[in-house]
Amino acid sequence: MSYYYQDNRGGFLQGAGKVTRNLIIVNILIYIATIINREMMVGLFGLFYPTSPFYHWWQPVTHMFMHGSIWHIFFNMYTLYIFGNVVERIIGSRKFVLFYFICGLGAAGLNILAQNIEIQMVMANSSSDAVINAITRLKITPTVGASGAIYGVLMAYAMLFPDSRMTLLFPPVTLSAKWMVVIFAAIELFTGVSGWADGIAHFAHLGGLLIGWLMILWWRSRRVLFDKDRL
Repeated sequence: MSYYYQDNRGGFLQGAGKVTRNLIIVNILIYIATIINREMMVGLFGLFYPTSPFYHWWQPVTHMFMHGSIWHIFFNMYTLYIFGNVVERIIGSRKFVLFYFICGLGAAGLNILAQNIEIQMVMANSSSDAVINAITRLKITPTVGASGAIYGVLMAYAMLFPDSRMTLLFPPVTLSAKWMVVIFAAIELFTGVSGWADGIAHFAHLGGLLIGWLMILWWRSRRVLFDKDRL
């Protein structure tokens, strides 16, 4: 029982794992900097398409710390605190930080691949003016948020605790973690392909889920998933 119990009297983040805690702190600090100078922060650290004049090599990493609104960062950090804390304590801090960033990079990679496919489809089926407009719009639109990495964390939690019960805030539906993640993936795939909810990086979310699934499978196959110091 002592393995799971944490004394939170020191504050909201006192009981969190060190990686989870530091990720939340850095995200909050960068969001404050973004409020102060949004144009500079998004232009430098949001993720732009690789052929965009605004693209920089560091953006696949830095976009994970950028957020577009107070609600965006609130829900991402709340989810990271709830599920990242558990996953970090099971697999260990060193493995968790590697897992988090690889999921985020995988999310960025799949998002860029989806953008490339979108460009190819527009070029094959549209007039030259439509192609120019679509490519221009894509190149000036940044992707921001920790959601891809956090979807990977959700996948890890569902694989570690598949029968754990989870309840959504809206709608208030309770399902096992494994089915909740399957539903999330199906929704992201549908909305991403259909374009129904534009302005959200659905394929980045799917990339985080996919890489998270592959990494947990890989660590399980090598029998190195769990932090031996915790067992």
